[in-house]
Amino acid sequence: MNPQIHQKLARSKRRIDRRLDKTKLGACRKPVFTAHNIHYEIANRTHATCYGGLGALHTLAQEIGLIDAIDADLHLLQFHFPYHESDHVLNIAYNALCDGTCLQDIEIHRQDVNFLDALGARRIPDPTTAGDFCRRFTVEDITTLQTTFNHVRTYVWQQQPEAFFDLATIDMDGTLVETTGQCKQGMDIAYDGTWGYHPLVLTLANTGEVLWLLNRSGNRPSHEGAAAAIDGVVNVCRQAGFRHVLLRGDTDFSQSEHLDRWDAAGLFFIFGFDATPNLKALAENLPATAWQTLPRPPAYTVQTQPRQRPDNVKEAIVVQREFENQRLRSEDVAEFLYQPTACGQAYRIVVVRKNLSVEKGEKLLYDDIRYFFYITNVWLLQAALVVWSANNRCNQENLLAQLHGGVCALRAPVNNLVSNWAYMVMTALAWNLKAWWALLLPIQPGRWQDRHQEEKEWVLKLEFKAFLQAFVRLPCQIVRAGRRLVYRLLSWNPYQRIFWRLVSVLRC
Repeated sequence: MNPQIHQKLARSKRRIDRRLDKTKLGACRKPVFTAHNIHYEIANRTHATCYGGLGALHTLAQEIGLIDAIDADLHLLQFHFPYHESDHVLNIAYNALCDGTCLQDIEIHRQDVNFLDALGARRIPDPTTAGDFCRRFTVEDITTLQTTFNHVRTYVWQQQPEAFFDLATIDMDGTLVETTGQCKQGMDIAYDGTWGYHPLVLTLANTGEVLWLLNRSGNRPSHEGAAAAIDGVVNVCRQAGFRHVLLRGDTDFSQSEHLDRWDAAGLFFIFGFDATPNLKALAENLPATAWQTLPRPPAYTVQTQPRQRPDNVKEAIVVQREFENQRLRSEDVAEFLYQPTACGQAYRIVVVRKNLSVEKGEKLLYDDIRYFFYITNVWLLQAALVVWSANNRCNQENLLAQLHGGVCALRAPVNNLVSNWAYMVMTALAWNLKAWWALLLPIQPGRWQDRHQEEKEWVLKLEFKAFLQAFVRLPCQIVRAGRRLVYRLLSWNPYQRIFWRLVSVLRC
C-alpha cells in the first residue's frame, strides 16, 4: 500500500477514535444531534458519487478478463449502437451492486452524470433496452454466458494457494421464485401454491460462488436437470485443478441411477436419502451396540466468560397454555450397507435416530422416534462427521436468501422462462464479483499473514448488504486528471485498509 495512503487512513482512524473516546464526553446537557439551520445547495464544480467502490469492481472485471471474455463468447447483437454484450451484462450486474432491486432502478443511474463519469460511459442502456437484451437469449446463449463465467473464475482460482485445491464442495438446491404476473411464459404453480419458477442453483461451498443456475417451471421437481448441471461444474472444478470433489444435496438429489457413475468417476457424495419403510426396518433391527451418541460441536467458542442464558419466554407460554410441544431428548448415529435398486453396488448409509418427546403442558404424551438417512461413498470419515458435513449444506439456504433478498437475482421481471433465466444469471454475477473480490485480496507474508487470511475469509462470508456498505458505498469525488480517472474518497470507514490493499494490487 502507498505510504501516503497508509498515513491518511491512520490519521482518519485517530480522528474518529478521539471523537468516540468515552472519557471525553464534554457537556451532556443537550442531545448530541445539534445540527440546525440546514441548507441545501447544488455543487457547480465538484462531481461526486456515493458508489466509490464501483471503480474497484470494474477494474477487477477488467483485470480478470471478464469483459473481453463476454464480448468474445457471447454474440447477441448484430450491430453495436453503441452497446456491446459486456455493457449489457455489466449494466445489470452493476445495478445490483448499486442498490438496484429491479430493472427500473437502472434509470436512476442512467440519469446520474457522475455515475456515468465514474464508469467512463457516455450513456448506459435504459431499463427497456436491458429487458429487450434479456429476451434475446436462447438456452444455448445462457449456457455460453455461464461457461464464460466459469472460465473467468478458473483464472481467479489459479491465484489461490495450493491448499485451496484440496477439495471442492458443491452444494445444490432448488428454490421458488414467486411472481404476481399472469402472462409469463413457463410459470406454473409449485407444491406450496406459489406461482412462478423453480430454479436450480449449484454453488461452491468453499467460496459461496454460484457455479450454475438452471431456471425451470414452477411445478418441476428439484432434481430435474441436476445430473447434467453437476457433470458440467465438476468438469470446471477438475480442469481448474481441484484434486477431490464432494457433492452434497438433500433427499431430492440422491438420484440412485447416477451414483455408480459418480463413484466410478472418483467423486465423493453425501446425499440425504428418503426414509422408506425398508430402511426404517433395517435401522430398527440394528443391535444396540451399533448406536453411538451423536455429539454436536458448539455453535461458537466463548472468548471471555459464559453469559447466563436468558429465560425462554416462548417455551414458558407453550407450557402454560398446554400447547403440544416437541423436545429433542437425544440423538444417536449408526451406519450400515445398503444397495439401492438402481445401483450395482452397496453404499454406506449413515442413520441418525432422534428421540423426541411430545408433551402437552407438563405432561408427557408419548415418545416419537424419527430416522434420518444419508447415503455416501465416503468410507474413511466417521459417521458423526458425515452428519455434520450434510448439515453444513444448510448454509446454502443462507446463500439462497442472499440471492433472493440481497442481490435480488432470483426475480422474474421479464416475460418468459428463458429471458428471466438470463436475468437471474446476469444479476447473480454481482454476487460472484463479491466472491472474486475477496479471493483476490492479497495475503502478505510475515507478521500480518494471519490477519490478512482472517480478513479474506471474513469478506467471503459477508452478507451482500454488508459488503456494499463496507466496500461499495464509498462517497467519492470523480476527477479527470490528464489520462487518469481519479476516485477521490470523501469519507473513511474501518474497512478501507482492506479496500486499499486490493486496489494496490489491481493497479499493479
